[in-house]
Amino acid sequence: MKLVKTRDGSFTVYNENAGEHYHTISGAIEEAFEKHVNALGIEDGMYILDFCFGLGYNSIAACKDHSNLHIIALENDIEIIKTMKNIEIPEILSVEFDFFRNIVDSLDVTDSHNNRIQILLGDALQKIDKLPSMYFDRVFFDPFSPKKQPEMWSEDIFQKIYNKMKKGAKLSTYSCAKWIRKNMVSAGFKVIDGPIIGRKSPATIGVKK
Repeated sequence: MKLVKTRDGSFTVYNENAGEHYHTISGAIEEAFEKHVNALGIEDGMYILDFCFGLGYNSIAACKDHSNLHIIALENDIEIIKTMKNIEIPEILSVEFDFFRNIVDSLDVTDSHNNRIQILLGDALQKIDKLPSMYFDRVFFDPFSPKKQPEMWSEDIFQKIYNKMKKGAKLSTYSCAKWIRKNMVSAGFKVIDGPIIGRKSPATIGVKK
């Protein structure tokens, strides 16, 4: 695991097997807040699916200034979760991160505001089938790029996620590729532009009709 400092002062990890960083170099924690948490409008008491947990930035950013969240996170690589133990975190998220820093030990932690993060370790394409239908209010969809993990961006996986979401629920992802948005629409989502952070093209928001 090679740590790389991004421009907002937070660290990401370069995954040699995937040949990619886990986050944008323009700012890992900025991406978590702007492309996911703020873009989706997190509210207290929501049920959230974090599809590809990584270093946990998306889930932990959601916990900042919120309470009673129940976050179920899918992650295949226990080594990236172990990295959380010793990673340096900017002040904006340091207090919240410290609650969950050692989550690899139990895979289930609740903070002082009753925000619970529960990690299901294993292949997300299989774990998604074990989750309850029409359950989630928000989804952070954050796999490696379509070029590296095309199987994660299929119409079939978007359909599975769609079925796990409540009516009116929202999904965020960083990609705006036409074929991915087409797969989302085919799965039933209404697709709209997300924020532009760290690059010229927008992120993507999917809304369950």
